[in-house]
Amino acid sequence: MVWKIIRSLTASQLLLLVLSLPQGRTSSVLTVNGRTENYILDTYYGIQASLECAVQNHTRDEELLWYREAGRVDLKNGNKINTSSVCVSPINESDNGVSFTCKLQRDQTVSITVVLNVTFPPLLSGNGFQTVEEGSDVRLVCNVKSNPQAQMLWYRNNSALVLEKDRHQIQQTRESFQLSITRVKKSDNGTYNCIASSSLKTETMDFHLVVKDKVPVIPIEPIIAACVVVFLTLAFALLSRRKRIMKLCVKESGRNSETAL
Repeated sequence: MVWKIIRSLTASQLLLLVLSLPQGRTSSVLTVNGRTENYILDTYYGIQASLECAVQNHTRDEELLWYREAGRVDLKNGNKINTSSVCVSPINESDNGVSFTCKLQRDQTVSITVVLNVTFPPLLSGNGFQTVEEGSDVRLVCNVKSNPQAQMLWYRNNSALVLEKDRHQIQQTRESFQLSITRVKKSDNGTYNCIASSSLKTETMDFHLVVKDKVPVIPIEPIIAACVVVFLTLAFALLSRRKRIMKLCVKESGRNSETAL
């Protein structure tokens, strides 16, 4: 039936029929590493990850675009048409959670996003040497990156740290493990060990704390007040002495005038 209708149409009528069909839509499908949907790629620290994007069901050559987060990846010629690959090598901790998106250049609503889930052992950093005065407060900050998240502990001189309720406080975020000590004592001298344990590895970083004697504080305000008093006393004394000298000079001048007469 449909064939009979088509045969009865003139060439011009067929052309108008084709032009009236919906335009701008694509039936092309993208795959990344053979997958047609967004997904999370589990990978490991130090290895290489390759992502290959390919166009399926295309009726003409299609140019592909790659984005790392919001930034466009610069692709070489020969790595853009119908298939395109990006390589991350070597993978490190900063790649964890980063997204890579492949898009059709002609219709960028057609895309696939891959998010990297990088497994890596604990990585620790921080200020390993601190000097403070006795009686002051100090904070030891152990920066930590780990996937999976590490279990954290503080030791002192390689033994479990005994926490004093009123002086020690521990705070933990996803990327730091902090030990705060208030009213530091000389006995707080020592090496504090930040220990991070995951299923991959246990890492330790040492923080050396040196407590020096408290420097006596010289009161500045009383000294300034005393200097002002001394200055004013000297000023008044000099002024009084000046008046006396002037009076003596006047008397001597008067005597000399009488003698001359």
